[in-house]
Amino acid sequence: MESNENEKVTPPDSLPAEEANGKPNGEPKKRSKVFIIILIIIVIGGGWFGVSKYHHAQHHEETDDAQIEADISPVIPRVSGYVKEIKVKDNQKVHSGDTLIVLDDRDFKLKLEQAEAALATAKSSVNAAQANTHAARSGIATSQAGVQTIDAQIEAAKVNVWRATQDYNRYANLITDHSITQQQYEQALAAKETAEKQLQILEQQKKQASTQTGVVASQSNATAQSIDVAESVVKQKQVEVDDAKLNLSYTVITAAQDGRVSKVNVEPGQFLQAGQTTFSIVHDNDVWVVANFKETQYKKMKIGQEVIVNADAFPKHDFQATLSSFSPATGAKFSLLPPDNATGNFVKVVQRLPVKIEFTNPNDSLLSRLRAGMNVSVDVHLN
Repeated sequence: MESNENEKVTPPDSLPAEEANGKPNGEPKKRSKVFIIILIIIVIGGGWFGVSKYHHAQHHEETDDAQIEADISPVIPRVSGYVKEIKVKDNQKVHSGDTLIVLDDRDFKLKLEQAEAALATAKSSVNAAQANTHAARSGIATSQAGVQTIDAQIEAAKVNVWRATQDYNRYANLITDHSITQQQYEQALAAKETAEKQLQILEQQKKQASTQTGVVASQSNATAQSIDVAESVVKQKQVEVDDAKLNLSYTVITAAQDGRVSKVNVEPGQFLQAGQTTFSIVHDNDVWVVANFKETQYKKMKIGQEVIVNADAFPKHDFQATLSSFSPATGAKFSLLPPDNATGNFVKVVQRLPVKIEFTNPNDSLLSRLRAGMNVSVDVHLN
């Protein structure tokens, strides 16, 4: 009885868990079937995901380092001047030929009038040179006619000299036998000498007339050359007029192509230098994608392969595209400070090659909503 009293009575709450649950000591625990099922599902799912990714990687090349690109034309004035009027606003849609900026054209109009006046003067010089040439040619004809007249007079003078000489010879024979008077002899002698002197005078006049004819001919040639010079001046002045007209037309700056205007950073009254960039026009008739693939992805990529483009703005929409061309150099080579491995501090960095991708479905309604600079991800189908 004492031993029983000294025995410790174990309360029911302190019994072993196995006995409290009605399980005998030493029986192994049963693992939860739910845990095993979940583990199996995870393993199978992970394996399937890995296999699918591996299979996908064998037939696709992807990158999210890509952006939408478009032609962007700067609006640049060709002449310097003050802004008179601005015809567009920020983000406005414009068409080819639409007026964008109007410059003050008063100075250019004055230059055009000055050039036109100089052209008129040059044309008058041509008319004057032509008149002088015509007069010189008329002088040549007159001189030649004078020479012919003198030739006729010389022939007549020669006849007079012959007749006077014959008379003198007869009178000289008659004076010896005193058949004529001394006065008659002297008259015959005077007539002979007068005829000879008259012939000499006419021959001198012919020489002078011939010389004058040569001078007039030289003057005519000179005036003819002056016509060529005057006509060259006319051409030069015409070029100046055309240049003034062209500069006047440049005071109206128009859009080169269809597109949308960027932020307009010009105000009326502002002075613009020729060649100064004012704002830009983004052409919306053609957009494409430039994707920067790693050089390790370049091996299987070829021109003409199908590409699926997903824009961040439209994540659930697939844009159909095709691989168009490869850049001739990596993007780093076109940077301001291209990498130079000759310095000795060589660290190999995987380079990226820009690839141009063009859209192939022009009927895609969302294509017109893409804007230059938007981020996209591309998936190139290698097979």
